[in-house]
Amino acid sequence: MLKGLALSTFAVISLGASAAFADADSNSSGVQLEIQEWDVPYDGTRSRDPWVGGDDSVWFVGQDTHYVGRLTPSTGEFHEYPLEEGAGPHTVISDERGAWYAGNRAAHIGLIDPDSGDIQRFVPPGDGSRDVHTMAFTSEGNIWFTEQHANRIGLFDTESETFTMHEVATNRARPYGIVAHDGQPWAVLFGTNRLATVESGELVEIELPRADTRPRRLAVSSGGLVWYGDYATGYIGRYDPNTGEVEEWRAPSAGDSRPYAVAMDSEDRFWIVETGVMPNRFVAFDTRRETWTDAFEVPSGGGNVRHMVYDPDSNAIWFGTDMNTIGRAQLRE
Repeated sequence: MLKGLALSTFAVISLGASAAFADADSNSSGVQLEIQEWDVPYDGTRSRDPWVGGDDSVWFVGQDTHYVGRLTPSTGEFHEYPLEEGAGPHTVISDERGAWYAGNRAAHIGLIDPDSGDIQRFVPPGDGSRDVHTMAFTSEGNIWFTEQHANRIGLFDTESETFTMHEVATNRARPYGIVAHDGQPWAVLFGTNRLATVESGELVEIELPRADTRPRRLAVSSGGLVWYGDYATGYIGRYDPNTGEVEEWRAPSAGDSRPYAVAMDSEDRFWIVETGVMPNRFVAFDTRRETWTDAFEVPSGGGNVRHMVYDPDSNAIWFGTDMNTIGRAQLRE
């Protein structure tokens, strides 16, 4: 197991459904971000998908050079857990059992023992790529996950170590981002203009009104509304599971926005990172007031911020960049 220290950069930046389209006011809500990035001391450019694993512990993965990493923010110290060559880890989430990672290029979910570094591998059933992509815990500690090119959504029971797989009916739908809310998974089908969920053991596809919509990541607000970023044409959208209604708002950078990573904070602000502009920019849509915040540039430029997670305990968003940094965007009111 390797250890290292890295320099950091720091900046304080001011801060099948019916459809409706709305204009949102663009003004500052008073929120500010203090953005700090740590340079990852390992080879590769795609450090990504951080996960807050408790006090002073942030997990992430190195997709291109096949490792799971852990950052101690208070000291800047890094630990590396090397994986098999070709593992291509995509996402990592952790609990009391260890760090679970998606072996995206090696057809498995892995569990790392943080003390010993030992790894258990769990292989989804079936033929094909079985490219485990994004993962989300249920309240019981089981794991919902997507397989983008296998065109499936799965549930892994972590106690019985068994899989339940759901095939997506739409061809090449590319299941991508996924979250779990009130016992139910919500996913985006990036190859289509659809969302997906599982109800009563059956996968249900939800068609969005615009044919050119391509949702990539999503989050759920406190009222159970599903919010997504449209990567292709620069919108954000809201799906109401109770009514089936969809409403969309144009992102601040419009067609250049390419919203990729998203997160919902404790005040129901829907944060996106606009990756079609350089430097990449954080900006939030206040879902209660239907207004945008100011935009906040990523100090390193970002390259692509692909995934991020909001930590309510510290009121901060953690993100990874293609510039080989792990970042924290601290919210200040």
